Amino acid sequence: MRGESPFDVLSERTIQNDPPVSPYAAELVRGVQAHREEIDSMLSEHSRGWSLERMPAVDRNVLRIGAYELLWGAGIPAGVAISEAVLLAQDLSTDASPAFVNGLLARIAEINPDPER
Repeated sequence: MRGESPFDVLSERTIQNDPPVSPYAAELVRGVQAHREEIDSMLSEHSRGWSLERMPAVDRNVLRIGAYELLWGAGIPAGVAISEAVLLAQDLSTDASPAFVNGLLARIAEINPDPER
C-alpha cells in the first residue's frame, strides 16, 4: 500500500526484529511474491464480478496468501488455508469479505490438481 517492495519491508522488519518476524510469515511473503503473477491471474480468472484492482487491498492480499497456501503450501490442508483466510478477512476487512474470500478460495481449491489437498 505504501509502494514499497514486499522484500524490502520483510528485510527491514527482520532486521528490526520488533516484533520478530516468524519464519512462516517470511515464507509467505517470499512464496506469494515468487508466484504472484500466477496467483493474480488465477484470482482474476475465478473472481465473479470483481476485478483484482477493484477488490479491497486487504481482501486481495488475504486471497493471495490463501491461494499460495492452497497451491504451494506444504502440508496445509485446503480447509485450514481457507478457514484462516476467512478469519483474517473477518477481522480485517468488510462485512461482505469473509463470504467473498471463502467462495473464491473454494473455487481455486476445486481446480487444484493435488488430490491430497
